[in-house]
Amino acid sequence: MSSSGAQARRRTTGLEPTVHGGWLSCSKISVYIVSTKSPLKRALLQQAVYNNVDVIKGRVRFRKKTKREHAHAFARIFFLVAVPVTLFGSSYVVSAVAGDWLETRRVAQLARAEEVRIAADKTRVEVARAEQQAAEAERERAEAEQAAVEAHLQAVREEPALLAASSNSLSAPRPLDRSVFPLAVRTVIIDPGHGGDNVGTEAPDGVLEKTLALDISKRLEELLAEASYQVAMTRQDDEFVSLDDRAALANENGGDIFVSIHLNWIEERQVRGVETYFLGATDDPYLNELAARENRDSGYSVNDFRRLLERVFVDVRQGESQRLATEVQRGLYDHLRKVNPQVEDRGVKKAPFVVLTGTEMPAILAEVSCLSNEKEARLLTSPGYRQYIAEALFSGIDTYARSIGGSNQIGS
Repeated sequence: MSSSGAQARRRTTGLEPTVHGGWLSCSKISVYIVSTKSPLKRALLQQAVYNNVDVIKGRVRFRKKTKREHAHAFARIFFLVAVPVTLFGSSYVVSAVAGDWLETRRVAQLARAEEVRIAADKTRVEVARAEQQAAEAERERAEAEQAAVEAHLQAVREEPALLAASSNSLSAPRPLDRSVFPLAVRTVIIDPGHGGDNVGTEAPDGVLEKTLALDISKRLEELLAEASYQVAMTRQDDEFVSLDDRAALANENGGDIFVSIHLNWIEERQVRGVETYFLGATDDPYLNELAARENRDSGYSVNDFRRLLERVFVDVRQGESQRLATEVQRGLYDHLRKVNPQVEDRGVKKAPFVVLTGTEMPAILAEVSCLSNEKEARLLTSPGYRQYIAEALFSGIDTYARSIGGSNQIGS
């Protein structure tokens, strides 16, 4: 067959000759391709046949790609490259932005912390300055009070010399011997300390000295009345009575002895004990300060106070006051240590209490317990313990009365 006939057959059937020079018999495929009406489908089938024949014969056919195929390939390459790059870039940007935000926030927090620290330091400095100023003011006030007390006591000490210089005809006063006077105790004046707005000391739990002093005084009044003593109280309820009015009431009622009842406050909180005072000068700064606190509401002028002190040292009352204080102190300590083994005997002492100066009888001031001590303050809330204190006071008073007058004169 001529070459022109082979080409015509290839165009017609889409077949090529074999390696032996013959034709690949594929009549059914040729008929199917020719009979296909769709040009596109016929072209695709023809191309498939050509490709199969090329594969069978070992030939590689390179077909030029269309624009669409190039576009698809470019799209696939772009997708494979661009997406990771985009993700990596976005994560880097987010990380950078987040890092900047965190750094900004950390710097802001550090700034706020520094502001708070500076404010706290400033507050601490202001508080320390205020505390220092308060301490200085308190120290100045205490020094002023101490100076006033010392000046007052100095005036009292100089009074005898002034009296001696003003009258050469008068000899120096000296105490009288009690034995020249027949004495007896019939009327006892009980003075519950403080009252009204003057509350006295206060326990940490809120218990007031004025309340406890009145309760103990009423218990003592009942015990003395049962023993046939006549009793008068400077106050019967929670009312304020000045110190000069208390002395005047004692004198008006013809009292034979005067007993003022108080509760102590000591800066050393662990101290607990009882102590009893009679009128006299002292060099003890603590006693002078205690007397200054108790004398604030005296109602006496300086001239009155000097006149009263002059009488104390020329009559029998000071010696008898000391004897009465001794017996009452002994009674308090001996009775209370039975129920309060840690109680201390703080002794009999002299102090310039104004409430003791105006009376015309032996007079004492008894500190029957320490409100500053937590354990004693709790004991004082018990009615039974307050009754023990009243009985201890009664024991001291009764012992003194019997020692100076005999049992037949007591209460008669």
